[in-house]
Amino acid sequence: MAEIPRDARDRHDELSRILRDARYRYDVLSAPPMPDAEYDALFRELEELEAAHPALITPASPTQTVGSPPDTAFPPFEHLQPMLSLDNAFSCEELEAWAGRVVRGLGEQPRLTCELKIDGVAINLVYRRGVLATAATRGNGTVGENVTAQVLTIEDVPYRLDVDDPPEVLEVRGEVYYPLDAFEAMNEARIEAGEAAFMNPRNAASGALRQKDPEVTRTRPLAVWCHGLGTVEGTTFSRHSEVLAWLREAGLPTDPETAVVAGIDEVWAFVERWTAARHDVAYEIDGVVVKVDDLAQRDELGFTARAPRWAIAYKMPPVEQATTLRAIEVNIGRTGKATPYAVLEPVHVSGTTITYATLHNEIQVHAKDVRVGDTVMVRRAGDVIPEVVGPVRSERPADAEPWSMPDDCPFCGQPLVRPEGEAHHFCENVDCPNRLLESLSHLASRGALDIEGLGEQTVELLVREGLVGDLADVFRLHEHREALLALDKWGEKRVDNLLAGIDAGRQQPLDRVLVALNIRHLGPTYAKTLVRAFPDLQAIRDADVETLESIDGIGPKIAASVHSWFSTPRNAELVDELIALGITTASPGGADGDGEGDATLLEGWTVVVTGTLEGFTRDEATAALEQRGAKVTGSVSGRTSLVVAGENPGSKRDKADELGVPVADEAAFRHLLAHGELRS
Repeated sequence: MAEIPRDARDRHDELSRILRDARYRYDVLSAPPMPDAEYDALFRELEELEAAHPALITPASPTQTVGSPPDTAFPPFEHLQPMLSLDNAFSCEELEAWAGRVVRGLGEQPRLTCELKIDGVAINLVYRRGVLATAATRGNGTVGENVTAQVLTIEDVPYRLDVDDPPEVLEVRGEVYYPLDAFEAMNEARIEAGEAAFMNPRNAASGALRQKDPEVTRTRPLAVWCHGLGTVEGTTFSRHSEVLAWLREAGLPTDPETAVVAGIDEVWAFVERWTAARHDVAYEIDGVVVKVDDLAQRDELGFTARAPRWAIAYKMPPVEQATTLRAIEVNIGRTGKATPYAVLEPVHVSGTTITYATLHNEIQVHAKDVRVGDTVMVRRAGDVIPEVVGPVRSERPADAEPWSMPDDCPFCGQPLVRPEGEAHHFCENVDCPNRLLESLSHLASRGALDIEGLGEQTVELLVREGLVGDLADVFRLHEHREALLALDKWGEKRVDNLLAGIDAGRQQPLDRVLVALNIRHLGPTYAKTLVRAFPDLQAIRDADVETLESIDGIGPKIAASVHSWFSTPRNAELVDELIALGITTASPGGADGDGEGDATLLEGWTVVVTGTLEGFTRDEATAALEQRGAKVTGSVSGRTSLVVAGENPGSKRDKADELGVPVADEAAFRHLLAHGELRS
């Protein structure tokens, strides 16, 4: 046997140590120390070393083991059949090489199944005579953690299977995940409350499963996809596609995007389609899993020490990458909120070059302990604003200092203030130049006064030319028609269209006027609630905190914010000017069809809202449903009662059609809100 070079042995030891530690932090602590792409690269380097020097392979090598030792805080559970990992492919050529090995092993081209690879937490559900006996995490592949009490709080997991003659034993493999809408909403609430945001949906799901108190897990809106079986006693299956159909009939959720294909060309077409559409589903995916469909052929192909030969995982480009944090700067938004953001060494993430990423507030910066000069992990998933996940502490420069919010606004020099009980700092100067730009753009936006022709670039031009200095000045632009006509490349048609848009904005209802004023915490739903409770704008201005707080649906934070805003002398002056300029001040009186309605009208309904509705923002549609007792979710399943589909509904509409879930347009949605039933 050839002697192993010392540098190869040393590198093997180093890689093994790094990978074991990373795997433990990922599987047990839910705190990965590096991006997945970096872990994959190190793992492949280890595989290449062992291929060149087979004597380096030991049973303890990360290439020969699965997962990590289970957390001793939970009772151990030995899986009836080991939960193995999958080998990975990163290119079409590697998929073709795997497919070639499969064909050589079987002597024929098998049918294959393609499944989306959910970026979640592996779970093992053991049903005995149709009743859930044990739920356990993967652990080291042989022994996991018993988290049955926690899993029973997940709505997707039935306690009893919906079958007449259940198998004696059924070991179901699946993935626990966070629906993205629910994850984003939860993080927004935590950030607003001054709590540390969760790093990503996968880590949050893992942490929720490891809560000692199942009631804490119950508050986390987890979901499950089931994708296969381990041990089965009392029934037989011949194909994987048959297994998935049976699981669906039994009440277990399976991903509807799974497809059976004839060969590797169709596999690659599936991969390309979903790599482009990876953000169209309501959960995070990081690849495609390809499996031989025929279970007898799987037995013929067998396993390696850690993975089946009959399956492979194609890994999509990562949504997380490492880069350098060059600076932390502060932006001032339309309500005066001071938001720190990261200035990054440009990095390519999920098809986009990222230079800036949000850091939310000072509390989040301290919770993540990110510092200028750090190597940081940057994340971008779908349309979510790029975010700094955290630092790679092992690469931190010795002189990196903790960051604190500056004392003064970087745009106007006025003090930044953090109100008592708030997580954010604010610039309270309503004439702050950066705040003004964002305020004007918001005033003209669709959710506020919807002023046609007053976009972001036009706002910047009007401010730069001195034609607009505050919100009221928008409604004085009729006095400056000649100055508008003198602007470069502006003609009569453009000027007249803008002025017509401003006149239309002047006539928008009072709830939109309130939204346009940029009152902290007051969005469209709460603005409608206020307008229903008061006869006009003056009554809202005169209301004290106690009166505002007594309104059903208005909490202490919103009441205090509304009262404080109208009590500020500069704001009161601005409102007086707007009233003099003809904005709407009277409430329409009574419910308008979007109102609160009967709190039990839609009790028991589970509704998904997708696409763009003409008369509702997504928040307004959600609030209208919840006020009537419906549950609003982010993903379509067999338990969904209705999908409300506006323009450009995307894949959720397709899923509804596939599963036979009713779909309502906006007119039918309004009828539902008013009558509690779909029109026949």
